[in-house]
Amino acid sequence: MKPRNQGKEKRDLKSGLFITFEGTEGSGKTTQCRRLARALRIQGYQVVETREPGGTPLAEAIRRLLLSHSKTQSNIETITPACETALILAARSQHVAHVIRPALAQGMIVLCDRFFDSTLAYQGYGRNLDTTFLDQSHQFATERLTPHLTFLLDLPIQDGLTRRWTSKQQNRLDQESLDFHQRVRRGFIALAKQNPKRIRKLDARQSPDALTIQIASMTASLIHAEESTRLAHSLKSIRKIQQDHTKGAPIHGVSRYRRASTTN
Repeated sequence: MKPRNQGKEKRDLKSGLFITFEGTEGSGKTTQCRRLARALRIQGYQVVETREPGGTPLAEAIRRLLLSHSKTQSNIETITPACETALILAARSQHVAHVIRPALAQGMIVLCDRFFDSTLAYQGYGRNLDTTFLDQSHQFATERLTPHLTFLLDLPIQDGLTRRWTSKQQNRLDQESLDFHQRVRRGFIALAKQNPKRIRKLDARQSPDALTIQIASMTASLIHAEESTRLAHSLKSIRKIQQDHTKGAPIHGVSRYRRASTTN
């Protein structure tokens, strides 16, 4: 997946930013993810736009298996909740290792349509699997990768499903019961309350344009805060080196680590 940069000036963040979009079916998160990616590229940032399950050839193959598989008269084998979870975690492991972490290491902004919060909401709250186990499994698969910011687009279930049912692209999850989707929504809302600093819950009943403005504003604030924090760390490192030099410590005695920190 090659990032696309449409801005006149390349603007890199030293260690990248990871932003995720979450929500129930039909909440409009995919649209908002694409809009933010386009806006950031215009500003000159390098952006990787990706999704879960998916993001790599192997992970996309798992996605097709997960979302297209359904029980029919000729196919009586259903995917168990445990199998579903294992496949999602396998796809995520590939995705993080081959797409997300390399992009972050290059200072890019990674926008991902679904991540671990969906696992907790769908497999934890929706399928009633143990959330502690899910959390531990996620940490194992991703080496504790956590988004800097998550946008949760919240929408009444009936509204979202109506959007999905009128779409030509139906998947296995669209066939789930109304009760299942209600549990998933309650899961997302609970996660937002548990993680108020990271997860920003937005009313997806608003117009797409209104949501886009809110998301762009929050993202700009995050970028500014990250850049300010990194600048402060760099200045602190420089002052420490200057103090050591003033006290008589020879500049050639500065460690490689400190020299490197002044460039960050």
